[in-house]
Amino acid sequence: MQNTNPNQSILHDAYMAWCRAGALRARRLRNKRFAYGDQWSDVATTAAGTKILEHEAYSTNTTSPITNNLIQPMIKTIVGRYRTEYIRQQLPANAHVAAVHRLNQLDELDSRALEEFLISGTTVQRIGIDRQLWQRQVKVENVNLNNFFINHVEDPLARDCDMLGQLHDLSLAQLIKIVAQGSRNKAMWVRNLYMGNCAERAIDFAHSIGADSHQGASFWQPSLAGKCRAIEVWTLESREVLLCHDRNTAQVAILPGDAKLRKKHGISTHWDVTATWHCRWFSPMGDLLAEWDSPWAHGSHPFAFKFFPLTDGEVHSFVEGIIDQQKAVNKVITLINNIMMASAKGVLLFPETALPDGFTWQDIRDVWRNCNGILPYNPTYGNNKPEQISSNNTNIGAFEMVKLQMQLLEEISGVSGALKGQSSTGNTGASLYQSETANAVIALSDIFGTFTNFRLNRDNKIAQL
Repeated sequence: MQNTNPNQSILHDAYMAWCRAGALRARRLRNKRFAYGDQWSDVATTAAGTKILEHEAYSTNTTSPITNNLIQPMIKTIVGRYRTEYIRQQLPANAHVAAVHRLNQLDELDSRALEEFLISGTTVQRIGIDRQLWQRQVKVENVNLNNFFINHVEDPLARDCDMLGQLHDLSLAQLIKIVAQGSRNKAMWVRNLYMGNCAERAIDFAHSIGADSHQGASFWQPSLAGKCRAIEVWTLESREVLLCHDRNTAQVAILPGDAKLRKKHGISTHWDVTATWHCRWFSPMGDLLAEWDSPWAHGSHPFAFKFFPLTDGEVHSFVEGIIDQQKAVNKVITLINNIMMASAKGVLLFPETALPDGFTWQDIRDVWRNCNGILPYNPTYGNNKPEQISSNNTNIGAFEMVKLQMQLLEEISGVSGALKGQSSTGNTGASLYQSETANAVIALSDIFGTFTNFRLNRDNKIAQL
């Protein structure tokens, strides 16, 4: 894109970063469906080549596919174990950080952040200042991945991050409070800016910078009716600076690189380049609402985030790795259910001469389908009567297959029965059971350690507010 307006170029880059994360957001939605029980909505291809949902492909006139959700208990087990052994036992030593933890109920926020971490492989929190007139409080909140964007990063510590931001849906009063910066005239300008048909003007602006306003409608339009969409973008920018050292007073000052200084005895200067995090708030119509450098002692952006595992810039979550086993369990259990129903009901031999008057073969099927149905037959042409033929075909190894799939699910996920607190067999000693539990925790230590690192980075930012 060629654009002489640097602010519009930054907004276009933010839009492209949000679009590049489309595949991650799609995987997150699929993982979330499986985590909360919607496990038959993947697209399947029939023999005729048509696309249908798996629920339709496995449904019959008498049965529906069965969901045995094993993923959600695993998530609850991991969150519960971490909440018990880490969140409550690792209170921050810094009194200011501990007070922020209590004020924001971070044990609850972190538990939900860990749940998101397991589902999507990402967790994002925002650490800022909530100003209410003369009060100043640190506010921590979880950020929805659908509203977060970042440049392509490959470093697990995100040291190659130079642009990130958040989409906001705010009331007009909330937006004015953030961007007016104490100016009534600016507040009136922002109010007038969002009056009228913002949607059409946002579409026109998206087209003007080469963005697809239809494919990326969620970027430009608010998700809630009556709200104002604002786009917050943080960029890491290089600045020329002049380091001034007054040897007479032992003071050091940092001035803009083009500053003009009078020569004075005892003062030495040194030109250098520094990196500064700069914030800009945009309207979806391309207007720059406000901008400022990072005002905090840490000199960085207000976000704490972690992607796990980050390999070549790709994220593949804990839940994503066990979906195939979950689908296999559901399919085998559905197969067993269908076999048992077919074995119990069998096949009905119905002589043509015994068809009751006024009945069709479809009527016979409807009656036979019901367990308490009454099926008349006409013996006028002989003593032939309907006959049921059934056989027990359930012992075909399907139960062993279910047991195998569930065992594989535990081995792949690392969430064993010992970690869940399930009862051990009678010949299992206490020391052996404790060893099994400890080994199960070790299998998840990578997840626990990465999430703990995220919390430490978050607390470091809190300490410098």
